[in-house]
Amino acid sequence: MMLVIDGLFDAGTVAALREVAEGLDFADGAATAGSMARRVKANDQATASPERDALLAKVTATVMGHPVFQSAARPHRMSPLIVSRYREGQTYGPHVEDALMRGLRTDLSFTVFLSDPESHEGGALVVEDGFEARAIKLGAGEMILYPSTTLRRVEPVTRGARLAAVGWVECRVRDAGRREILFDLDRSIVDLQAGGASDLLDRLAKTRSNLLRMWAEA
Repeated sequence: MMLVIDGLFDAGTVAALREVAEGLDFADGAATAGSMARRVKANDQATASPERDALLAKVTATVMGHPVFQSAARPHRMSPLIVSRYREGQTYGPHVEDALMRGLRTDLSFTVFLSDPESHEGGALVVEDGFEARAIKLGAGEMILYPSTTLRRVEPVTRGARLAAVGWVECRVRDAGRREILFDLDRSIVDLQAGGASDLLDRLAKTRSNLLRMWAEA
């Protein structure tokens, strides 16, 4: 399941985050790629600094606190985020994420876009979901959540620069199909709660809890 989550940040907050990101120091992003991805990765990655760490702490807290993310991902652990930059001519060829990163199993990947799409040309994230290759280029402050098992690439930037925060999630419910069932239950429960208490609402909440007991990993 791929999911767009919008409204992470208001316009003022995302503008402030982008200003911080634009002022960071960057190094060759291939240095942190896996052995296979390194051959096709040509981008920049922000180096450690108090400013970078504060930006990523803000993004991490906002993502982890978003109810739709919590419902869709059932996160157990999240990798340290990175700030990536693609300048003119830079790209990331077809690749799949390493299954393990610092002992964390990569079940889901996400990209939080920091640049306005009008500020650059190219740079779309292309995810192959088994049916087609989907090109994704969202507004500043929006996020795409998608399976780490997919092949993906970033198209070459032909003008301007693309800034984003990128991270990976280990889910408490490992199976993607089971996570989707729980996500659908969550949405149904939220819809029913608008009408007040009911026997159906209670049964659905019970079913969700019991499925979590069966499927969740401690």
